[in-house]
Amino acid sequence: MESGNYTRISEFLLMGFSEEPALQPFLFGLFLSMYLITVLGNLLIILAIISDSHLHTPMYFFLSNLSFVDICFTSTTVPKLLLNIKTHSKVIIYEDCVTQMHFFLFFAGLDNFLLTVMAYDRFVAICHPLHYTVIMKPWLCGLLVLVSWIISALNSLLHSLMVLRLSFCMHLEIPHFFCELREVVHLACSDTFSNDMVMYFSSVLLGGGPLTGIVYSYCKIVSSIRGISSAQGKYKAFSTCASHLSVVSLFYGTSLGVYFSSAATPNSRLSATASVMYSMVTPMLNPFIYSLRNKDIKGALKRYLGWKL
Repeated sequence: MESGNYTRISEFLLMGFSEEPALQPFLFGLFLSMYLITVLGNLLIILAIISDSHLHTPMYFFLSNLSFVDICFTSTTVPKLLLNIKTHSKVIIYEDCVTQMHFFLFFAGLDNFLLTVMAYDRFVAICHPLHYTVIMKPWLCGLLVLVSWIISALNSLLHSLMVLRLSFCMHLEIPHFFCELREVVHLACSDTFSNDMVMYFSSVLLGGGPLTGIVYSYCKIVSSIRGISSAQGKYKAFSTCASHLSVVSLFYGTSLGVYFSSAATPNSRLSATASVMYSMVTPMLNPFIYSLRNKDIKGALKRYLGWKL
């Protein structure tokens, strides 16, 4: 296609979930409730960890970072979704779309890396308990988080800059509730080969790499737990990583589910509905998983809220 046939677009249309008017109040109430629970739950986790000196350890340092990222992660998409439902509008301007896509990729990548760092922390705690305090020093914990932020920022910046070079035709409908990278790229009229290659390699390197690290860590953890003679010792060792394992299973299970569903039914609202699981449900459930399965967090929350123990 000649470049002269391209149109400089100013906005996209986010098709969302349903155009049925009767469903809009229900959808607005549902997503608003999920968003408020996510923000409040993760904020309480952060405040409880900050206020309790007993929780100033590497594991809870990473957890507080994860809770902060989860708040930001949902805040990149849900407020715009709620605004569109409330105003009965599907419009998102081009600049806002690219910005939303950038920060969604950034915080999704951070979630991914923080879960990997937390798996490494559990690996050291269970497989090398006598050297835990020597290995997991504050400077190393800070470095691991800093590297996660830098890599995530560079990855999202690369994808955003590559989208900015694309030209778009008149078909502006995104079958999603936010500006999802793959959907936006597939709307372009210009050549998207380089974009597709970057998406593929970043998925393999920045998605498959951390997942491989998590699986390796838990293989070593399971092997170490099996070597413990007493049943009580095994339970105690496993309980220290049960919450993290639950969150990892939920995050990667829903993410992979979205990937395979979108591959099976491209340009379908089914993938948008499935995306709710990892972009809204998982961040909402994380505080409950950690608070319900962790006595230290429950105790810190009770003390912070002033409840009697």
